[in-house]
Amino acid sequence: MGANKDNSPAKTLSLFGFFAITASMVMAVYEYPTFATSGFSLVFFLIFGGLFWFIPVALCAAEMATVEGWETGGLFSWVSNTVGERWGFAAIFFQWFQITVGFVTMLYFVVGALSYVFNMPILNENPVIKFVTVLIIFWLLTFSQLGGTKYTARIAMSGFVLGILIPAALLIILAIAYVLGGNPLCIKFSEQAFFPDLGNINGLVILVSFILSYMGVEASASHVNEMKNPGRNYPLAMFMLVVVAIILSTIGGLSVASVVPLDKLNLSAGINQTFEILITHYGEGFKWIVRIIAAMIAFGAMAEISSWVVGPSRALYATAQKGLIPPIFKKVNKNNVPVPLIMFQGLIVTIWAAVLTLGGGGSNLSFMAAISMTVVLYLVAYILLFVGYFILTFKHSDLKRIYHIPGGILVKTILAGAGLLTSIFAFAISFFPPSNIKSTGEYETILIIGFVISIFLPFIIYELRNKNNANDIVHERITTQNVHPHHFFFHPRGRGEFLIKPHPEDIVEQDKPSEQKKNK
Repeated sequence: MGANKDNSPAKTLSLFGFFAITASMVMAVYEYPTFATSGFSLVFFLIFGGLFWFIPVALCAAEMATVEGWETGGLFSWVSNTVGERWGFAAIFFQWFQITVGFVTMLYFVVGALSYVFNMPILNENPVIKFVTVLIIFWLLTFSQLGGTKYTARIAMSGFVLGILIPAALLIILAIAYVLGGNPLCIKFSEQAFFPDLGNINGLVILVSFILSYMGVEASASHVNEMKNPGRNYPLAMFMLVVVAIILSTIGGLSVASVVPLDKLNLSAGINQTFEILITHYGEGFKWIVRIIAAMIAFGAMAEISSWVVGPSRALYATAQKGLIPPIFKKVNKNNVPVPLIMFQGLIVTIWAAVLTLGGGGSNLSFMAAISMTVVLYLVAYILLFVGYFILTFKHSDLKRIYHIPGGILVKTILAGAGLLTSIFAFAISFFPPSNIKSTGEYETILIIGFVISIFLPFIIYELRNKNNANDIVHERITTQNVHPHHFFFHPRGRGEFLIKPHPEDIVEQDKPSEQKKNK
């Protein structure tokens, strides 16, 4: 399907086309309040994370994705072929498992927006009511995806435009007008404020939020195989992307920090607080506009969540076909949705929501604990990615690949080394409570217990695997030829690595289409 005679994908993806399919990852309005907590030094963190983490991940993943025979399977394939299958399973497990925590972060943002829309602060302030609201929203979105993802791409695109692009543009315009109007600002712009206090580890913890904003870029690496002149266009696209990410996130984060005092900033509702100040500045009669924007933002976040429900599970579905997880997870319905896997994912999200929401400590503690848990789990997968890249570079340099990081082995070592060290540093400081968290004991307890339990799970599951349940993996890699263009505006974390092509015997019997329907 759109491939050459040698089964390699057609070289149809231009520089601009590749930039477009990954652009949505730099637009995440819900991250701006977290950025704002670091004041003007957010610019430092964005530049640091972009140069020393985003670029290394993007370039190393691209080279691994183009190795002959490694084009499909993403992180699972790259780590399995270098470090070993056990570690490959652990990497893909963590890549999936962190999404189950990431759902909670997104849902907190939705609840914060809805509490403003309906003027019901209790939705975001009472832990029990907040937990129930999170569950209702999540399970409604989950069940909406069991009918297949035919319309998910269009919903995600609509959500991206209405809930992210338009609010972000409005936020930037209003903030610039506010500053030019000579209004008082809540932060200081100076050389001293630009650099964080490197001696204060609690102040550096905010780096994990900036790393989180860049996570997922490795999912775009599989499209390098389709690019025209990948040696030039791919690194150029990545540098363009990181510049855009830094500029947009800087303006967005500073907009929040400039108008909302830090001691009054609510991380899950900070965007609404910002819009309220910027709009009601022109008169209280305009407050209804803020509610409309909050509703748009909530829709955008829910559209993104719905696109995450099935996408990340595709990679784990491949491990079910290899017999690494119980055979029940190979089952799909007539719409090729792995229902048992999706239900299990929902159960995990429910547990995380209960732990993080009912664990005490207030709204900001729950939000930061969810972010930190997401980051530490994903960083383990990235550490394995970089270890695998070093093995590829020094032990398997003879393997054929379409793309090489330009500059030879010295540049490859420096880039991968920077990415690995940054990952390890971000991982280590994630366990220190941020300076804006008061209940440090509860924060550390939730994070450490959650991580310790999570880190052992993939290895226990791998040891209990039944090799007799393994099938040859049957899937079709996502390309620009076999997916609607709107699909590429999913955040990389919601796209998944490949399309599910199940074995006939794995389709649930009652869901199998009749011969009459097939003929139609």
